[in-house]
Amino acid sequence: MSAPLRVGIIGCGQISQHHMKTYAGLSGVEMVAFCDANEEAAARASADFGPGTVYTDFREVLKRDDIDAVDVCLHNNLHSPVTIEALEAGKHVYCEKPMAGSYADALAMKKAADATGKKLHIQLSTLYSAETRASRELIEAGKLGEVFHARSAGFRCRGRPYVDGYGTPSFVQKSHASGGALYDMGVYHISRALYLLGNPKVERISGKTYQKTPMDAKRREISGYDVEELGVGFVRLDGDRSLEIIESWAAYLDGFGGSWLLGSEGGIRLDPFGYFTSIGDLSLDATVNLGEAQYRWTNVKGDFHLYESSQAHWLAAHRGEVDLIPTDEIALTTMLISEGIYLSQKLGREVTPQEVEANSVSTARQV
Repeated sequence: MSAPLRVGIIGCGQISQHHMKTYAGLSGVEMVAFCDANEEAAARASADFGPGTVYTDFREVLKRDDIDAVDVCLHNNLHSPVTIEALEAGKHVYCEKPMAGSYADALAMKKAADATGKKLHIQLSTLYSAETRASRELIEAGKLGEVFHARSAGFRCRGRPYVDGYGTPSFVQKSHASGGALYDMGVYHISRALYLLGNPKVERISGKTYQKTPMDAKRREISGYDVEELGVGFVRLDGDRSLEIIESWAAYLDGFGGSWLLGSEGGIRLDPFGYFTSIGDLSLDATVNLGEAQYRWTNVKGDFHLYESSQAHWLAAHRGEVDLIPTDEIALTTMLISEGIYLSQKLGREVTPQEVEANSVSTARQV
């Protein structure tokens, strides 16, 4: 058995609780350092998931030569500076989504990972769902034929952070989060579509963003809400492919119908999962027993544990049991598309990836 991966947790707030609980349920990992500007939060995390040393300065964590990797659980505009310093200090990095607050910052993270040779893994949980794996099996078996169009959709009727009753104001402030529904929820659905399409190159992006739904006046004032609650987009991809996007924190409907993929020989709906095709004159709408599939992935193929979750996959890659899914590349393309929608909104027209890169400005905050 290889030695456990020794991890330092940087940021012990709301989202880190999910990371730490997941690590606690996995073998082959030890959380040995807990860092937060709020020392009490770091101390609580150490008491619950340690024992480990408590820090308020992440650079003190990076000085330790007995730590293999850090898990960055900070606000979006802090991802880039902390991740880059960690990579340059010789640490592997597991980072919460989205990759960064801007495409420029995400690109800098990717370049730092490439330059240092350290692993950079972005938390994209939807890549490990049973629906995603079943979709890949169908695509790789040729059951969809040529996959040419995908839809990325996420829906909440009234689920805006803070103003609708949960979370803190930082989730709806550009100074902390850079974006709204697209950065919070859209990253999961866009990245999954890109993963199933093979992370194709982006050719052009068009989009609109909205903030129209009424909210409590006092919460609006307190929150400084200045991000989008609805983002829509259309992306032209290479290989005669395309992607449509709709992501909502607030919309007066009963749903958008979920995400799906279209191919020349069949189609897949991801939520709930279904496979659709035809044989001669027969049109087939197929449901799938995903629980049974998971049983076979576990007990026949024996590889389910390698893809059970983002963190389980991350640990398996460190043990050399599996190649790490290139989430840094997928997350970077997701950032390109999201920022492309914002730029298209600003300019009132379709934009190119080159324009997005040229106009992208770092939103990284000093740490």
